[in-house]
Amino acid sequence: MPSLDGAVVLVTGANGGIGTHFVHQALARGAAKVYATARTPRTWDDERIVPLTLDVTDPASVAAAVDAAPDVTALINNAGANPPSTSLLDVTEAGIRANMEINFFGPVLLARAFAPVLVAAPRAVLVDVLSVASWYGFGGVYSAAKAALWSATSSLRLELAPRGVHVTGVHMGYVETRMAAHADGPKMAPADLVTKVYDAVEADEYEVIGDDLTAQVKAALSAPVEALYPELRGAGKDPAAVEE
Repeated sequence: MPSLDGAVVLVTGANGGIGTHFVHQALARGAAKVYATARTPRTWDDERIVPLTLDVTDPASVAAAVDAAPDVTALINNAGANPPSTSLLDVTEAGIRANMEINFFGPVLLARAFAPVLVAAPRAVLVDVLSVASWYGFGGVYSAAKAALWSATSSLRLELAPRGVHVTGVHMGYVETRMAAHADGPKMAPADLVTKVYDAVEADEYEVIGDDLTAQVKAALSAPVEALYPELRGAGKDPAAVEE
């Protein structure tokens, strides 16, 4: 069973609201060291926290991170971005590619790069922070990227399990962070989400369902498409048209 006691954790996107809690809660659960990574790392007030420059979309930066952190036992793929314009019809081609780079290629290629390190470690863990958007297409290109990462997480889980690496996927709705500042409706506290994630990791669970919204969406996946997207009922039909 994976444990954070004595673990060496690497958190991507550590400067953000969720990332900061991944750092602090790992230490609270007994982690020996946490690599707190970001494109521009911040300073921390704990010698067990090692700031590390990492741009998950830059292969050279990823390679440098692997060299700098060869003792990692838990990789938290938390970094991501949700641009203001996500419509697959309106966003530019460059915008689509940029979104896929940060939300799909980045975490997948980082997991590949660290795979030999994790495989060599006892009770290693990979956590992919996904979203309810991986199951519900309200986010356009963001949803497409997260859906692709969900699929990749399942593939990585199957490939890494026989090699002793436990893979946990995290699905949740809005979290009270700067990234979700524009959104209305209920939002999870970042600390509560991270607590659920680490509880799941230490309980050998493969999936985290962060909130009620996410649980409802997952349950609806087995129903007809229009049950998940009721707005499709009658879409495109002319109510004045009479079928003979």
